[in-house]
Amino acid sequence: MEWEVSPEEAIRDLLELLDLEEIDVNIYRGTNEKRRPGRLFGGQVAAQALAAAGETIDETPAHSLHGYFLRPGDPAVPVVYTVDRIRDGRSFTTRRVVAQQHGKAIFNMAASFHKAEPGYFHQQEMPAVPPPEDLLSRTEWAEKLADRIRPEFREWAGRRGPIETRHLEPPTFLNPDPLPGPSSVWLKAVRELPDDPMLHQCILTYASDMSLLDAIVKPHGRHAELGPLMTASLDHAV
Repeated sequence: MEWEVSPEEAIRDLLELLDLEEIDVNIYRGTNEKRRPGRLFGGQVAAQALAAAGETIDETPAHSLHGYFLRPGDPAVPVVYTVDRIRDGRSFTTRRVVAQQHGKAIFNMAASFHKAEPGYFHQQEMPAVPPPEDLLSRTEWAEKLADRIRPEFREWAGRRGPIETRHLEPPTFLNPDPLPGPSSVWLKAVRELPDDPMLHQCILTYASDMSLLDAIVKPHGRHAELGPLMTASLDHAV
């Protein structure tokens, strides 16, 4: 396939996306993903915005972020990120990042960073789902259901990117029918990553926008009573 890449190349491309160019104080520029049709992937913009904020932080891990997608991103133009150093506290540090193209904001993010210190923690019980080894990857689903994919998206749907996803059911762009129940998906990087906690947080942010819309579309289907759906990320929190 024209879009086929090795896992090593996919991870290398992702790491290059997150290696931003500093063009002035608090101003950074990022390259865009290759081989992706249409508008920019929201996960790329959110991850690069977090990476830009991280460039102004001294080894303090991210605590949370909340972003708004304001305009579709243009894949032909680099994105410029401006960081506002709102507050540098003893435990918490806050940053605001605005991503711009063509002189207009396309994404706005507030991020909080928290120095590691002892505290309570808990997690929800693991849901009863099959292990990833028993499920098809997105590329395998795309091969199995190739006749359902619009020709212009066929190669993209089957490409192997830096994050592998394994769905319990086919993604909604492959199965337009409504389905009950939650949308469950396993995901992981296709190769081992450098030992850099901030980089891991940026890649998690990138991956957090993958398959997210399936949870909203799945109960209704792609062709419900209001007509075919046009989906896009608007409000994103991690």
